[in-house]
Amino acid sequence: MNKIQKRIVLALLFMMIICLIVLYEVQISYNKVITTNYSIITNEINNSVNLAIISDLHDNQIGDNNKDLINQINSLSPDIILVVGDIVNSDSKDSKIVTNLMKQLSKDNQVFYSLGNTDIDYIESGTSDLVKELENIGVTVLDNEYKDININGNNIRIGGMYAYAFGLNDNNDVDKDTMEEGVFDFLTDFQDTDNYKIMMAHRPDSFIFGNASQVWNIDLVVSGHNHGGQVVLPFIGGLYGGDQGWFPKYDKGLFDLNKIKILITSGLGSGKQKLPRFNNPPEIVNLYLSK
Repeated sequence: MNKIQKRIVLALLFMMIICLIVLYEVQISYNKVITTNYSIITNEINNSVNLAIISDLHDNQIGDNNKDLINQINSLSPDIILVVGDIVNSDSKDSKIVTNLMKQLSKDNQVFYSLGNTDIDYIESGTSDLVKELENIGVTVLDNEYKDININGNNIRIGGMYAYAFGLNDNNDVDKDTMEEGVFDFLTDFQDTDNYKIMMAHRPDSFIFGNASQVWNIDLVVSGHNHGGQVVLPFIGGLYGGDQGWFPKYDKGLFDLNKIKILITSGLGSGKQKLPRFNNPPEIVNLYLSK
């Protein structure tokens, strides 16, 4: 074998190794679920609260019938579970994957669900009434709605919304006249409480842009949508994130943004994207609230 042939063989071996690494990273990015832990200390909580947060399953199945996912969530012994949208795809043939998952989780847990864009598209397609199906198995669906609950002696207000929390004007400032109908009044009512306030908002961009995070008095916004940037590049982070575009600043994690803390999960799947998830394992968020 001459030098040219050796170089060709080495180049082919190198390319093969790179391809295997890429395939492996894509595989674990849909199937090897991890738990990410966060904690928030606040004077508005007297006794600790344990929350499990998931989003963006997109009909992915982690283990047979999502048993691996269910077992890992239940192992956290959450006080409540927050599901922040996009569990089905826009073109899902039915809702069996999401309803089976929610039915299993609801056996031992109180589950709250807010809608994401693919949930809304699925409902509008007329395939089935997802909200009614979820409510029939004991899930509380919140869409421009909120519910006051008591957990471990703590009064907590949990809301859910998909709309932008700002106006569609030149600066994206909060403006009742240019906001989606009813959203200004909903948020005004939602913040009018001494309870600890959690808003499930599928798109973190809803509170990132304009002056929304300066205006609204909300303790915590919980979001998904950005899939952690979908492709996570070493030393750089997420590649693309919703309205934030390329290399989003707020791809996943817990952020302080003016009046609001925003917790963004990278989610559990991705649906039909131009690029698959890469270096980005499915994520369950375990959040502890304490004093």
